[in-house]
Amino acid sequence: MKITYIYHSCFALEFNEFNVIIDYYEDTSKSQEDGYIHSYLLRQPQKLYVLSSHSHADHFNPEVLSWKLQKSNIQYIFSKDILDAGLANKEDALYLDKLDSYKDDCLNIKAYGSTDIGISFLIQTSEKEIFHAGDLNNWHWNEECSLEESQEYENNYLKELELLAKDSAHLDIAFFPIDPRLGKDYMKGAEQFINRIPTDILAPMHFDNAYHKIAAFAPYAETKKSKVMKWTSKGESFVL
Repeated sequence: MKITYIYHSCFALEFNEFNVIIDYYEDTSKSQEDGYIHSYLLRQPQKLYVLSSHSHADHFNPEVLSWKLQKSNIQYIFSKDILDAGLANKEDALYLDKLDSYKDDCLNIKAYGSTDIGISFLIQTSEKEIFHAGDLNNWHWNEECSLEESQEYENNYLKELELLAKDSAHLDIAFFPIDPRLGKDYMKGAEQFINRIPTDILAPMHFDNAYHKIAAFAPYAETKKSKVMKWTSKGESFVL
C-alpha cells in the first residue's frame, strides 16, 4: 500500500488492484498536467474510488466528477451533504450518511460522524484498517470562546470518537487534522484520538503549510507507540 500526500486533507492510496483518492481539493501542482493525480494516478488502469467527506470547498472539488470522462472504472462515494448542497446530482455518486456503509470485493467503507459537517470514513481492505477523519476533530477554540462553549465542542468530539472506538480497536493508519489555528492546544484532538484508539501511523492533515507544527506531534505519539508522518512537501509518498 502506497500513500501519497496530495494537499490539505487529500491523500492517494494505491493498492495492487485499486486506488483511492480522499477529499480532493487541489493537486500537488497548480498545473494539473504536472500534479500527481492528473499526470499519474488518473492514467492508471486500476479501479479508482473517489471519496469526499463533506461539501466544504477545501474537501470537495466538483472537478472530480469530470474524471469519469477519462476513466470508466471510477466509483464516487460522497457524504450526503454534498448532494443536499446541490454540488452533485443523485446519479453522480453513492451518498453516505453517518453509520451508512458501502461494501464490494475490494473494500468496506463505513461512515462515522464529524464535529463539523459531513462524515468521516473507516476503510477496511484485505490488508489494512484505515480512518480518514474529514473534519472530525476537537475544534475546541479554547482561546477564542468561553469555557462552556469549548467544553461543549470537546464533549461532542469525544462522543464521536467513542462511537468509532466501539467498532475499531486498532488502526493501521489514521488521517487526522492537526491544525495550528486552534492555538496552543492545537494537538489536543490528535492526542485524544491515539489515546483512545491504538494507531500505528498518524498522518497529519489540515495544517496548511505548517510542516514544523505537525512534526512537533511526533514525541507525544511515540509515547503511545504511534508513528507520525512528518510531511515536508506535497506529493510525498511512503509505503505502508
